[in-house]
Amino acid sequence: MGELGDVVFDCRHPASLARFWAAALDGYRVAPYDEAELARLRAMGVDDPEDDPSVLVEPASGAGPRLWFTRVPEPKTVKNRVHLDLRAADVDVEAARLVGLGARELARVEDWVVLADPEGGEFCVQPRGRGDAGRISADAEPTPQ
Repeated sequence: MGELGDVVFDCRHPASLARFWAAALDGYRVAPYDEAELARLRAMGVDDPEDDPSVLVEPASGAGPRLWFTRVPEPKTVKNRVHLDLRAADVDVEAARLVGLGARELARVEDWVVLADPEGGEFCVQPRGRGDAGRISADAEPTPQ
């Protein structure tokens, strides 16, 4: 059986989207650049980590999936086929915090909020402790905000 290792996001600007998600997720950080990594980037012709074509966000504890943000040439044009569901004690407070980081509120469905990250990738904020919040019935329609 396979096990989940990394989650990879295609994006236009990996460094800025990585910073957003590192701030959005409790216990995550943009992986630090050591001298070996900086040398690898320079060998690829990349002098500034801000221009790194693939940026890693990792759990500070080392436990949990790592997130990679990888540059692609095309912009996002359609709804995600996969998205992240974040859990929060107070959905409204967390949604407001994420909007302050650069997210955009898209809709409210039942007791959770649908947002988009700075590049338009959809994700949800759900109440902590609710096990089935990610299941949207076929006839459920988000209420646009």
